[in-house]
Amino acid sequence: MDTLTYKSLCFPETIKDRGMEDVPKYYYRDDGMRIWDAIHSFVSAVVEIYYDSDEVVQRDVEIQGFVKDCRTGMNKSHSKMLTYKVTVSTSKQIIAEKTNRIFLTLVNSKNQSSEKVLVNKSYFGVFGAFEKEFSFDICVEKDFGDIVQVKLEKAARLVNFQWFCRHITVKAPYGKCFEFPYQRWIEDTKEVLIREGTARLPQDDNALLGEKRRGELESRQEKFRWNVWRKGYPMSLEGLPAELQFDAAKTTEFNLNFLKAIGGTVLDKFNALIHSWKDIGDFENILANFDIKNTLLEKVMQDWRKDYMFGYQFLNGCNPVMIKKCTEIPDKFPVTHEMVKGFLKRGVTLQEELTAGNIYIVDYEILEAVSTPKSQHFLTAPLCLLYKNRLDQIVPIAIQLSQTPGEKSPIFLPSDNEDDWMLAKMWVKSADFIVHQLVTHLLKTHLISEVFEVAMYRQLSAVHPVYKLLKPHVRFTIAINKGAREQLISENGVFNKISSLTVNGMSEVIRSAMETLTYESLCFPETIEDRGMKDVPKYYYRDDGMMIWEAIHNFVSAVVEIYYDSDEAVQEDVEIQGFVEDCRTGMNKSHNR
Repeated sequence: MDTLTYKSLCFPETIKDRGMEDVPKYYYRDDGMRIWDAIHSFVSAVVEIYYDSDEVVQRDVEIQGFVKDCRTGMNKSHSKMLTYKVTVSTSKQIIAEKTNRIFLTLVNSKNQSSEKVLVNKSYFGVFGAFEKEFSFDICVEKDFGDIVQVKLEKAARLVNFQWFCRHITVKAPYGKCFEFPYQRWIEDTKEVLIREGTARLPQDDNALLGEKRRGELESRQEKFRWNVWRKGYPMSLEGLPAELQFDAAKTTEFNLNFLKAIGGTVLDKFNALIHSWKDIGDFENILANFDIKNTLLEKVMQDWRKDYMFGYQFLNGCNPVMIKKCTEIPDKFPVTHEMVKGFLKRGVTLQEELTAGNIYIVDYEILEAVSTPKSQHFLTAPLCLLYKNRLDQIVPIAIQLSQTPGEKSPIFLPSDNEDDWMLAKMWVKSADFIVHQLVTHLLKTHLISEVFEVAMYRQLSAVHPVYKLLKPHVRFTIAINKGAREQLISENGVFNKISSLTVNGMSEVIRSAMETLTYESLCFPETIEDRGMKDVPKYYYRDDGMMIWEAIHNFVSAVVEIYYDSDEAVQEDVEIQGFVEDCRTGMNKSHNR
């Protein structure tokens, strides 16, 4: 009687516990399983007629009394049964909740298991919030100890609906709590093991947990595979697993924002962007139906033709990463002192202004030789020289619309015809728009992030501290990127319609950007220093960016130092080493880059 448990009375569990599942000619097992299945199916069908939820079972005073009296009759000490309180958090899943049967089992540090408990039978109403949390008890033998894993199983049904698990909390009878974060869908009837969430390096695991950890990564590497979407681009994820798709709350938020965006006449205005304008007034009419009064945008619309606003946008506009200090005029941009002396307000030579650090340059060399086969669509690869005046304003003093000087590529100056100068600046901004959208935004914000995310899933266990640091910041990134590849930069995508580039032209730009991409170019302080922009006044992008960088750097450093006390610890971490190698693979670059 001391060893008698509820599990020992369940035929399938006793067969499994004794390792007799595959023994040949074990007719007791074969006949017993047929009888068990028949009884189980019949009893379950009858019970489900009367109990449509666990709450109904809990409210049934007679069945509760029956269970307690059975315990009394077993003449076993009640103190030998301890209660673990389990709380499961999931998303609102109307169909899955009504049809799935999810079972949960606790696993301790000795790899012993509790009884298997049905946790989700019709637990929720049909309508309600997106996130649900519910609790139940699991009784186990005395001295069951710490819980290191939770096992989830989804019973086979005629129709298989996926089921989402956010996290599970287990409170032990001695007060200790164990957290099991998951944030994934359970799609099939395969057994799912969720490890307790305390962060640990792989070298700190014991043999049992280390084996399970390696199994977790092997499974993930089968699921998360690299894919070459288009030549020249960083690698992406093959397909879109359910756990990376938008959840119900995100889908609703996304759709509401979309509906808000297309309200009124916005779609008509967007369509107008695709077609040619008749005059400059069309540009000002774009925002006619938007309320921009008393906003920065109102100031931009008022002063967009002025040189100070043109220069200011290189510092604090949507693409403040192109401008850099100029210490020497490049041969391909033969600006002389005689050309610009009227715009240098300090009364010194161009060379002296260069030496003093008052001259800046923006170079769109990345667009040189990019193919533009579209009819009546044009592309320039301009250079723009800028000057910091005595008011600390950055203003343009020379523009060349190609990388090759000569009669066909004149240098435009502020003293030229007003319309010529305005059009020269517009060509620069057109090039800036393309580089911003494809390189600064798409590549360096979205596509590069996907590389780190895919490598994270493939190489880092869910309990790795770096996984825990990265996971919240990449949520929905791959789902958004998939939409961008399908709707933004595809053959029929938005960018193909509103820009001068074809799909091949976009690939050329991305490929050129990837050739110059380095680790240092992704580090904010290094990029500021490399461009000579440390001391430029009114450069709020730099000021705000450095505060954000330092906050993140301090936090991440503090966390990482908890787990790595030496370089040797980093070298011994096979997961972090695999992560770095996989990032290099995903960048689709040669090994020495």
